[in-house]
Amino acid sequence: MIPARWAASRLPGKPLLPIDGQPLIQWVWHCARASGAASITIATDDERIRAAASGFGAEAVLTAREHASGTDRIAEVVRARALAPDEIVVNLQGDEPLTPSFVPARLATALSERPLVDMATAAAPISSLADFLDPNCVKALCARDGSALYFSRAPVPWPREQVAAGRPTAFVGSWRHIGIYAYRARSLLQFAAWRPTVLEETEKLEQLRALEHGMRIHVVTLAEAPPAGVDTPQDLERVRAALRGGAH
Repeated sequence: MIPARWAASRLPGKPLLPIDGQPLIQWVWHCARASGAASITIATDDERIRAAASGFGAEAVLTAREHASGTDRIAEVVRARALAPDEIVVNLQGDEPLTPSFVPARLATALSERPLVDMATAAAPISSLADFLDPNCVKALCARDGSALYFSRAPVPWPREQVAAGRPTAFVGSWRHIGIYAYRARSLLQFAAWRPTVLEETEKLEQLRALEHGMRIHVVTLAEAPPAGVDTPQDLERVRAALRGGAH
């Protein structure tokens, strides 16, 4: 499922911004189709997005405008459709047109192979000290079996022996969280029903709500992070250059 809302503060109407002759949301839909998903639904809060999606052949549904997150938006669709509790739902963000199609497929497979796990997400090695220190680069800490231990905006794990002037000078073994999720339908509905938790509100990371309630999250490791999505006009131009001529 692909959540897509109209009112992005920096790029209003972002899902319909043109990229090489197609709206941004259509590129995300192409990724979902290439992943081998059994069905694909665009969940939106705006009739203009729904109409555009229907125009290029996608299944699209209108959802409530007041949802706080894309997770809440797709939970509305899952609830309305009364999906089976073990049905696997992948949340592919509507502003991530450069996500490789194998990523949602790997998350769905990882979850299907682990019946006791509630969610799956992804992480990739951090490649620079600047990223390690950047609070916008969310760090993932995992157990040896791939179970998530914690997610943080802080530079963790803290390299105690490699710190100068109060700042880490090394980042070996650190992982960047990639914001794509696979859920079992029952876990998604349970998660959406819970109020935000203390750690979630402190770090502003939604997935901490799941960990605080004892949910198990499996982290799929990728060789490298997929290209970033579209949040700013500069991002849009970068993605346009990458997709020009249907290169993706």
